Amino acid sequence: MTDFKQLSRYGILDAKVPRYTSYPPANHFNAQVGNAEQSDWLRAVPEGASVSLYVHIPFCKRLCWFCACRTQGTSTLRPVESYVETLLREIDLVRARLPQDVKLSRLHLGGGTPTILSSALMALLLDKIFANFEKGASFEFSVEIDPTEASPALLDTLIIYGMNRASIGVQDFDPRVQAAIGRMQSFQQTSDVVHHLRSGDLDSLNMDLLYGLPLQTPQSLSQTLQEVMSLQPDRLALYGYAHVPWMSKRQVLIDEAALPDPKMRYDLSEIARVLLTSDGFEQIGFDHFARPGDGLATAKATGHLRRNFQGYTDDTAEVLIGLGASSISKFPQGYSQNESATAKYVAAVEGQTLAGARGYVLSDADRWVALAIEQLMCGFQVDIAQLQADFPAYGPAISTAFAQLASAYPLGVALTGDRLSVNPGFEPLVRIFAGQLDVFQAPQTSHSSAI
Repeated sequence: MTDFKQLSRYGILDAKVPRYTSYPPANHFNAQVGNAEQSDWLRAVPEGASVSLYVHIPFCKRLCWFCACRTQGTSTLRPVESYVETLLREIDLVRARLPQDVKLSRLHLGGGTPTILSSALMALLLDKIFANFEKGASFEFSVEIDPTEASPALLDTLIIYGMNRASIGVQDFDPRVQAAIGRMQSFQQTSDVVHHLRSGDLDSLNMDLLYGLPLQTPQSLSQTLQEVMSLQPDRLALYGYAHVPWMSKRQVLIDEAALPDPKMRYDLSEIARVLLTSDGFEQIGFDHFARPGDGLATAKATGHLRRNFQGYTDDTAEVLIGLGASSISKFPQGYSQNESATAKYVAAVEGQTLAGARGYVLSDADRWVALAIEQLMCGFQVDIAQLQADFPAYGPAISTAFAQLASAYPLGVALTGDRLSVNPGFEPLVRIFAGQLDVFQAPQTSHSSAI
């Protein structure tokens, strides 16, 4: 194991860097890129292309204090029903701009709480999607599931419509930790949902956990991991809790004095890594784990692992279309984000226009950096020669950038010929290394801890 002093020397305790689910990160999107570009990019999708859909449901019956997602609370289904009607109209607007023969590679429902929908409302939404998009050969349908808000009838509806991957939010099973983050969820509730889902034709079960939560200890996290492993998930996402109360106001409810210090955050992440890999999970990137044979493990082995707004993925579609308030679409030309406020999103769609309100147009200079960062994040190495072949006009700039990275972190990376690799034991620093290639400057307060 790498000496922690070496990791600390390179900033693991104090650096704040993007998670690089996109490049540039979304805080660099601007209002000069709106629905006109969004419309043009949809029309430019090639005939027969594979596209992925992300549908954002921003509603929750409870607002967990730790969450920094774009969500809003509701005690009734009335606003959810109205929102789904708007989603149906947005699907029409998007579909009218796409070629007729596009194929659907992935469908992911996220939030918020997608499972807040009633069975009838979910069926209405899915009927609309599948009437407008033909499933591709390797189609995957995944849903984020809150076990405290997922009726058996709703789960059955998802199974009937072909959901083959479920993602269950756990965070932590310790009642003290749950009380400190405003999210009470028992192991039994979670187990009941898992067993119900396993009765369907589910290919993969994912669970999301957090380390660095208030009152979390090595013992409590270890216990949570043991309970999670007893449910036999196929993959796990283990994220470091991002405490950003200046961005997510509800996080002011979390007692900062109860948060683990940076060294403890690192220790917690290492405890989790050792426990999971000892149980047979393979580490995928820096914050995912998968069983051998899972799609992520296969993608890692074959060099097809990618990174997008949901984290690590084996989806190879070049176009990701986001539906719903605040959703982000990714096109070869750039990024487009819908209006973040639900009311503004609804007003745009009801006015028969796309809801794109901000975004970013990629240049070739951005593209080579984006590709290099994705290679670093997914495989901990970069093929510099191939990068220069793909972007010949930037050959000298690429050489200089990697020489500077190797000079800045001589123990952490190795520059050998036309390849840069992260040295064993320094993988936790990959976001910091990626930040060395990032030409955008932003205050550190814009981002979360590197560990």
